[in-house]
Amino acid sequence: MNRPRPVEYGDASPDVREVFDDIKTTRKVADVNNFWKYLAGAPTLLKRTWETQKAVLAPGALDRLVKEMIYLAVSVTNGCTYGIACHTALARRAGMTDAMFGELMAVVGMANQTNRFADGYRLPIDDEFNA
Repeated sequence: MNRPRPVEYGDASPDVREVFDDIKTTRKVADVNNFWKYLAGAPTLLKRTWETQKAVLAPGALDRLVKEMIYLAVSVTNGCTYGIACHTALARRAGMTDAMFGELMAVVGMANQTNRFADGYRLPIDDEFNA
């Protein structure tokens, strides 16, 4: 199977351009990043993924900074270098400081370590946590 190729704005179909325009407007950027350009080879997937991500990351009970930091934490845990780079930049744009990044990495590391201990020891769940 050949490696997928990115779809640039000038080569995009009207449906893809519509999604690209929404991404650029929503994120206040001049161009979409590679994630979206590569997904654009499958326009239905591009649109569905953007609409879902836009809805999930919209302001709600959690602000944009917290959501981007969670996205970053999950990207670190999953070992997704692209997600780490992208969501570090987006979290910084939303206000994440170096100190916040350091604490986030400490929490991610500790959570991964203790989760593995709990799984490895096959710990029964305490009654108080099942409420």
